This record gives sequence, structure tokens and C-alpha cells, in this order.
Amino acid sequence: MRTTSISPASVKRDWIVVDAAGKTLGRLASQIADVLRGKHKPYFVPYMDCGDFVVVTNADQINLTGDKWNQKNYYQHSQYPGGLRTTNAEDLKKTYPDRLIHFAVMGMLPKNKLRKRFLRKLKVYKDASHPHAAQKPSPLQPRIANGV
Repeated sequence: MRTTSISPASVKRDWIVVDAAGKTLGRLASQIADVLRGKHKPYFVPYMDCGDFVVVTNADQINLTGDKWNQKNYYQHSQYPGGLRTTNAEDLKKTYPDRLIHFAVMGMLPKNKLRKRFLRKLKVYKDASHPHAAQKPSPLQPRIANGV
């Protein structure tokens, strides 16, 4: 038996649309990260980008469990003394609801040179409309627990 390896030119990229309305942020972000990396494909290799494009709609209707709306903080630092800015999840949702999903997915991707390439294939929109209808995206298939 020979081990076959795939070339970057032979990777087929699909478009997948995800409706985030009523979904939990972490569970949804882990599924999106797997699709961006291509782990759902039979020819997945960790050193190459073989994933699909993901379009997320209704980002302003995402859920967080517990009291994370007030307790979860997002940090930015300007690299100057006293330059730390802190924003909690509730304030971030009011101003930029798409960044909640973007930051969650970014944290679940590998910390290497491929991360930026994976994130370029993620498109997040606040409401139900998106400009990618010409790509004919298919809906995300839910994971099946225990192979059943």
C-alpha cells in the first residue's frame, strides 16, 4: 500500500453557511474551526490548508452560558505603559457582534503560520444577509455524537 498525499492545487474548497442564532459561542466556534482547517475531509493533513470557506450569519444572536456576558473580558494593549484596554463580552456584542465569533474561532485555531490563512476564509455577518449567495453555500452539517 502506498500513502497518498494531496497537493494544494487539488484541494476542493466549498462554501458553508452557519446560522449562529441561538447557538452557544464555544460549541459553534469549535465546529467552525474544524471546517476551516479541513478536519472533516478524508485527505486532511495538519501542515496544509485544505479547509472550506465559512459564512456565519446572525452573529448578534449568539449565546453565552452562565454570567459570561459580564465576566468574560477581551484585552488589547498598545505596548505603551498603561495602554491596556479591557472590554467585556456584553459591550463587545453591542458594538461589534462579529468579533465575538472571530475571537473565539481564532483562539481555537493552531498558533502557527496557517492561522492567518484560515481566518481569511471566515466571513462573519451581524444579520441574516450576506453577499456570498453566488458561491451557493451549503448549510453546516451538525456533528454526530459517537458515530450514531
